[in-house]
Amino acid sequence: MTTIQKCVSPKDSEVEIIELMKPIHSNFSGKIHGGYILNLMDQVAFACASKYSGKYCVTASVNKVDFKNAVNVGEFLTLKARVNYVGNTSMTVGIRVTSENIQSGEQVHCNSSFFVMVAKQENGQNAKVPTLCLRTAEDVRRFLRSKNRIESNKTNTHTFSEKTFVIDSYIDELTTQNNVSIDPSLLEK
Repeated sequence: MTTIQKCVSPKDSEVEIIELMKPIHSNFSGKIHGGYILNLMDQVAFACASKYSGKYCVTASVNKVDFKNAVNVGEFLTLKARVNYVGNTSMTVGIRVTSENIQSGEQVHCNSSFFVMVAKQENGQNAKVPTLCLRTAEDVRRFLRSKNRIESNKTNTHTFSEKTFVIDSYIDELTTQNNVSIDPSLLEK
């Protein structure tokens, strides 16, 4: 008997959260703490991945976070998330964070990130996720960008692991870096 795999589009996974930024989450200069924004991003990633998979999901990793602009107290913060890539049990959720000045209506892109979420069964084991149905050129672009990021991370992890790292291969590169001092004993060959 053949089982038909459920297919879900990235658009169907989209989640948006809007929250007013309050003084309780700010530093002394009235800017919202990055850690608080990361917490909100984790929440929207969970909601997105759970909506997509129909399962409880956990955060496996935060691949990249770019804080572009500060967020002020009194602004609306909008977090938009969607599934960009899927493996067997994992999903890469792309998140875009925008702040909005309530009085002027000006919107500013303040953060982007990629969270890797894993679907879980009730017994705690990893659960298979639905097939991702790429329906637009933008869906394909996001999928391939995420796939490339995953492959690059695997290469970097192997290249710079304690077991495989060869310092002699990088000494010349380090000597051209500004603001780095290399212990002379490392330069002796």
